[in-house]
Amino acid sequence: MKNIVVLDGYALNPGDLDWAPLQALGKVTIYDRTPPQEVAARAKDAHILLTNKAIVDAAVISALPSLEYIGVMATGYNVVDIAAATARKIPVTNVPAYSTAAVAQLTFALLLELCHHTGLHAESVRKGEWATSVDFSYWKTPLTELDGLTFGIVGFGQIGQAVARIALAFGMKVIAHHRHPERDKMEGVVFTDLATCFREADVVSLHCPLNKDNQQFVNAALLKTMKPAAFLINTSRGPLIQEADLAAALHNGVIAGAALDVLSAEPPAADHPLVTAPGTIITPHIAWATRAARGRLLKTAIGNVQAFLSGLHQNNINKI
Repeated sequence: MKNIVVLDGYALNPGDLDWAPLQALGKVTIYDRTPPQEVAARAKDAHILLTNKAIVDAAVISALPSLEYIGVMATGYNVVDIAAATARKIPVTNVPAYSTAAVAQLTFALLLELCHHTGLHAESVRKGEWATSVDFSYWKTPLTELDGLTFGIVGFGQIGQAVARIALAFGMKVIAHHRHPERDKMEGVVFTDLATCFREADVVSLHCPLNKDNQQFVNAALLKTMKPAAFLINTSRGPLIQEADLAAALHNGVIAGAALDVLSAEPPAADHPLVTAPGTIITPHIAWATRAARGRLLKTAIGNVQAFLSGLHQNNINKI
């Protein structure tokens, strides 16, 4: 019987999903969270190791002689040293495309909040401000209508395409910057270079993977090319943005607002400059976390383990 260790299962399954299908595959130990200094000790007897955000680096891999398989319970797999795993002939798997609908949905939840500030207005009513108003209607911020505005998408994979379909349904013009425009062309979407996307869009939404070439590509120089009334949305990866530059841009009115579900460090420092920046909405990395999306994630992660135990390859990153 294989020893299966889950290093950080709580975020994926805080109790509303079922580990039983995984427990049927071997002797399973599930930790809610694992501090970095305890990863090797907790995984020391593991044949199969599952992680979400706990780091499995080269030192950890070398300390685990029984390790046969690493499963990442997420799409991004930068938490694992792929080269070290490959050198040991340990397959590493991930879970692609489980959260497309959820991320697209939150993208527009954030955008609509930027447009209407529904939370602010609902709180105003709860405080009694409508009851004491001399007018039948009032608004505490400018209200923005999406119809006819230009929505710019950076990265046009499955999530970017889902976002584009919603933007088109709102009557928006959609432009996108993408590495493979011919492969992923969509009716109603015009592909542009990055500079044009930021310059012409009323809303720019990031949906690209993080890599060494695009870290902090959203910087002061690029932000200055945006319209003063424009919004920036990031539900992708925090390090795509130079956060100090964005905070400065918001304080100085370079752009009108930003909505972020991800930051460079999670959780952020209490004094993070964007937390108190004007015109900013920040949510705690929840785009992936609908119950439906987490259910798909868990099902696929377990399916990856089942495939491995059957001698098959499924969602293998390093093709072992």
